[in-house]
Order: sequence, then C-alpha cells, then structure tokens
Amino acid sequence: MDIALAIRNRLKELKLGQRDLARAAHVTESYISQLLTQKKLPPAPNRTDMYEKIGRALQLPHGQLAKLADQQRREHFRQRLGDQPTPLLHNVRELILRKCHPEKTGQIRTIFEKQHFGELERFVTQKLLGVVKSVARQELDNPTWMRNVARLSKKSYPQMRVTVLEFLDTTIFDLSNENCIAFLDPLIESWNIDLATFCIEIVLNRRVAPGHHKTFEFMERRPDQASGEEPGLKEFLQDPLLSGDATEEELTFLRTLTFKSKRPTPLYYYRELQNLRDPLHFQTSTRRT
Repeated sequence: MDIALAIRNRLKELKLGQRDLARAAHVTESYISQLLTQKKLPPAPNRTDMYEKIGRALQLPHGQLAKLADQQRREHFRQRLGDQPTPLLHNVRELILRKCHPEKTGQIRTIFEKQHFGELERFVTQKLLGVVKSVARQELDNPTWMRNVARLSKKSYPQMRVTVLEFLDTTIFDLSNENCIAFLDPLIESWNIDLATFCIEIVLNRRVAPGHHKTFEFMERRPDQASGEEPGLKEFLQDPLLSGDATEEELTFLRTLTFKSKRPTPLYYYRELQNLRDPLHFQTSTRRT
C-alpha cells in the first residue's frame, strides 16, 4: 500500500478532512492535497517531522507512515537511476556567482561557463546546498526561526513549512528559483574557494544561521597514505540519485566499512544508507529512574 492510500483510508475512517491534516502537520492544505494525489513525492522520513505529526493525528502506530514513505521513495529513485541529470537553471547559477567573493567571481564564472554543468560547479553547489540544508533541518521545529525566514521570503508560516520540507529533498540537479529565493539567498552571505587546494569557505547570514562560518578542506595525501576507498563507494558518491541526500555523518559511517575480499557495488552503499536511517534497526535508549 502506498502512503497516499493509507492516509486517505484513515481520513475516511476517522471522518477527517485534508484541512485537519494540514493543521496537524503545520503545512498548507494544498501541499497535503498534492501528496495525497501523488503529484509530489513524499519527503524523506529522516528529513521531516511531518510523518510523526500526521501519524498522531490519524492515530497510527509510530513509524508506520515513515516506513511507507521510505519504501515509496526507494522505488521512485530505483526507476529514476537511468535519467540524465540536468544543469542548473540560469538564475540559480547567477545567484551562486553573485554570492562568490568579488575577487574570484570572474575566474569562477569563466570556469562555470566552459562546461555544461562541470565538476567545480557541481562541487560548489553541493557544498552550499548541504550547508543550507543542515541549517534548515536543525531549525525545522523552531517557530521563531521559521517565521524569520518566512518574513525574508515573504511567505506565511504554513507555506514556509511546506517550502522547507520540499527543500530538504532537493538535490543539486533540481534546485529551483524558489529554493534560491527562500533559502540560498537569505541564508548565504558569501563563499570563497582556493582553486589550488579546493578549500571552500562559506559565510552564512548571522541573523538566521547559527555557526555562521563553515570551512571545507581537502588534504593531499602521499601514495603511502592513500585511503584505499572502495570503487563501489566512489561510484555511489558520484551518483547524486544514490547519495545526493546523504549527510556528512552518514558518509563518514559508510567510509568506515571495510571488506577483505568482496567488492561492494554502489547499490550496496545505497541500501546500507537506508538501513542506517531505518529506526527499526536501532534500539531506543531508556533512562532508568
């Protein structure tokens, strides 16, 4: 059973409407309607509190909706694996270049424009998106933060909740102009990159982003210091459909996995990532009184 059917059936049993569900989840009724008519893919369970809120409103067992959503998303991405990625929208690229340090903008623009959607543009976009997603995920349950960002984006609180939930599912290949207006523009103050070391510095807007300065560095290693990264892991990391929504913590875990003889495929790492996210695979710690 898909999640939309499960929710519709439960609404009918409890004699509730979409408006009741929207209020419970703190989102717009339009968003609920699009989920129930499958015009939108259910958001990733590990990136939203929506399933917990809806589950309580529908009096469903804890974790049931999240499990259905995860299964539906897996099938969706399995079918999309053969799709070709598309480049950034023009306005998205221009925003990223506008946020670049003035001394580097011209050089970076030249590099960006040499390729359809080249490695440097993907790298920078991925880092900017990852940092802003981290802030949005951290502040999802903070009404004050949500209202501040809503004000900057000229949206209502429920509209902003919907925008955040959709944004957390975004990859570098489907960034929209709306994402830029709602998140990248107000949250990112500037960024700079050292093209020799690929050290990238990202400065966030102090008013809406805690920990306003982020730095990512890549260290050169001698041959005897090589990490021996698995080929399957490399392919997994290079495929945004498999690894595009993975957090730094999750990637760190995947890199710790070692194998003596067998060589895992990219699909193995994708499945391991889903296992890591499944709450059924971990015990909840309880405090003793």
